[in-house]
Amino acid sequence: MHLLNDATLAAAGHALSIILQLNRLVFLVLGVVVGLAIGLLPGIGGLTGFALLVPFTYTMDPYAAFAMLLGMASVITTSDVIPAVLFGVPGHAASQATVLDGLPMTKRGEASRALSACYMSSLFGGLIGAIILAVSLPLVRPLVLAIATPEMLALTIFGISMVAALSGNAPLRGVVAASFGILIGMIGTNVETGQLRWTGNLLYLQDHVPIVPIILGIFALPELCELAIRRSAIAGNVQFSSREGMRHGVMDSVRNWFLVLRCGGLGAVLGAIPGITGAVTDWIAYGHALQTAKGAKDTFTKGDVRGVIAPEAANNAREGGSLVPMLAFGVPGGAAQAILLGAMMVHGFIPGPDMLTKHLAVTYSMVWSIALANIFGAGLCFLLSGQFAKVSTLRYSVILPVIMPIICVGAYQGSRSWGDLFVLLIAGLIGWTMKRLKWARPPLILGLVLGVLMERYMSISVMRYGADWLTRPVVLVLLCLAALVFFKPLVKVAVSGELARLRPSGRIVFKLEDLVYVFFIGVGAYMLVTAQSWLFMARIGPTVVATILVAAGTVSLAYKVFFIPAHASGKGGHGIHMDVASEHDQPLQTKVVLARGIRFFGWFAAFLIGTAVIGMVATVPLIIVAFMRVEGRESWKLSVILAACVTLFVYGFFDQIIHMPWPSSLLGSFI
Repeated sequence: MHLLNDATLAAAGHALSIILQLNRLVFLVLGVVVGLAIGLLPGIGGLTGFALLVPFTYTMDPYAAFAMLLGMASVITTSDVIPAVLFGVPGHAASQATVLDGLPMTKRGEASRALSACYMSSLFGGLIGAIILAVSLPLVRPLVLAIATPEMLALTIFGISMVAALSGNAPLRGVVAASFGILIGMIGTNVETGQLRWTGNLLYLQDHVPIVPIILGIFALPELCELAIRRSAIAGNVQFSSREGMRHGVMDSVRNWFLVLRCGGLGAVLGAIPGITGAVTDWIAYGHALQTAKGAKDTFTKGDVRGVIAPEAANNAREGGSLVPMLAFGVPGGAAQAILLGAMMVHGFIPGPDMLTKHLAVTYSMVWSIALANIFGAGLCFLLSGQFAKVSTLRYSVILPVIMPIICVGAYQGSRSWGDLFVLLIAGLIGWTMKRLKWARPPLILGLVLGVLMERYMSISVMRYGADWLTRPVVLVLLCLAALVFFKPLVKVAVSGELARLRPSGRIVFKLEDLVYVFFIGVGAYMLVTAQSWLFMARIGPTVVATILVAAGTVSLAYKVFFIPAHASGKGGHGIHMDVASEHDQPLQTKVVLARGIRFFGWFAAFLIGTAVIGMVATVPLIIVAFMRVEGRESWKLSVILAACVTLFVYGFFDQIIHMPWPSSLLGSFI
């Protein structure tokens, strides 16, 4: 063992000396810059980055090639917090949870503090992931072999249990939203039976609904709509100077070092489990912080800096953890890592025991690449964070027309089909309604991400192990933890005197906003009825979930209609949501809110119509100029210059660099 440790340390030292050579550092930094740029663009993930860089690596030195690829992959989750914090637009699926507290901090004028805390926790998390990767590689084989489908099923059930934590004091609402998300994720072809579920003969739906347009619709469009309704800058006033805000953010991360350490370790462990994506990791880390941080139940989603520290530490640590099964067994955690695996094999490196013995220096060069990439990435973001924070003070008529086309293009990356844009619009309407009526949106996304995995793992576990999967030790521990997390808020509400009393004389109160319940219950009932004609293995999951949705929705609606809540003000009944306005905004009349909301979605519909007629690239400058002139009375000069810059960027990056096929249009069919 002593000799093995000496050999490991010698390989690690040799790998560091190789990576620190100038020609390899240059490629590492190049990868970092590409990764930071990709992270800024909503919907553009690591898959695009690998597709861009991999062709250049085939003739490169393998150390430089892997340094560039890992440098890119390691920092995407560092820069994707910028749109999440400043605009409420998740730059990547892994930055959804960061929106919940990051945007309220920006509205409060603390954008530089929020960004700095994100960068610092990302740096610490990335280093934790690299350390865990370095330490665990020699010991990983028995641990990874112990993780089978039942353990992954139990882990997804544990993740779903976070719904209760993310639903605040309205757990049944959270169950309804999560069940709705699971059912949306089940649309498409059932893997086990080949049964088409709720596809309506649409080819687009047969391969499931892409998650990217749904995430952008549920989180991004509602925030932009609120910006259009308020007609003001995101931040009314700036609390800190850029330098002071950055200093506060760094100190916040240092003060919460134990939270960073816990979430970093959690992210690395989850990253080592294939199939657990960043979209899951950030919610589990956020839920963990919500459950364990002092006073979190009262301050999270209102601009608590710990709400951005926890998911960012976990996300960056996940990148190091995800290399463990790939290097040890050749099992990639996702499509992006499958491309990285292919690049390794092109250079003659086969994952497995050789990577832990004969090629140990190459393996540790990857560890050092991740560590150095996080340092370089955080450093570059720190240099620019002051300028980024100033964006939050710009007029809405300048910000909105720039972000809207980028979101549409990002959503189109889901499957590169017109359906992505329609899903974006529908999800945006649902997300804005939920936001306005204070329904928790995180459970919907959590259900969407984990529901399909849970159904798949359940089928495999039952077919492979029968009922014996329930008796495995790790499964039992995870299921007990899931039960504890899920039922704790329900029990707390029941025993704390927060139960309601029946309204006098049988009087019922049904408000217009209660139609949201009717919508969810109606969708659940329709899906429940239509599923009964399918094959057993295809209908069992939808039947259970739709029944839960209808039952939870009916009970919650009946509670609201027939009972007087214990908190007459209604403050106790709301779930986790982001405030629709900052504390400095004056409340607007409902008629004004609806009129401006319809106007915003009208502009979005106009963008889709223009895209259908003359194409997306041609529509971008027209919509930008029209919006700035009509909504903001901006000058022709500023409108044209901004439109030209955005159009050149969209065309240059998406068309010329990544060669994205654009949505079909009438004009395009004639040319």
